[in-house]
Amino acid sequence: MITGLDHVQLAAPPGTEDTLRAYYRDLLGMTELPKPPALAKRGGCWFEAGTAYLHLGIDPSFRPARKAHPGLRVTDIDAFATRLTAAGAPVTWDDGLPGHRRFYTTDPVGNRLEFLEPTAPD
Repeated sequence: MITGLDHVQLAAPPGTEDTLRAYYRDLLGMTELPKPPALAKRGGCWFEAGTAYLHLGIDPSFRPARKAHPGLRVTDIDAFATRLTAAGAPVTWDDGLPGHRRFYTTDPVGNRLEFLEPTAPD
């Protein structure tokens, strides 16, 4: 039986760990998690925020995920979008999901990310 979602993994090109840390840890405010030694040898980095766990794995044949994406819940979505825009990240708002405000962006290696916040019931 499935009991929950443990993590989402996105791929990244070799040598981008510092760029990913600057984005996911410093800009998005996620906490970097230590990788187990056997996995640390492979490169990449792991992050968490609340109940969201995101792993960035190194792929020598990297191609960014342009459609597939994690959907990350946020609070104060307008302030979050402003922070990303100020840092030069693209923000594309989408009103297609009833009961939520959301936007899409890409991380520094081109992976698609969705940020959403439930709206208060009328």
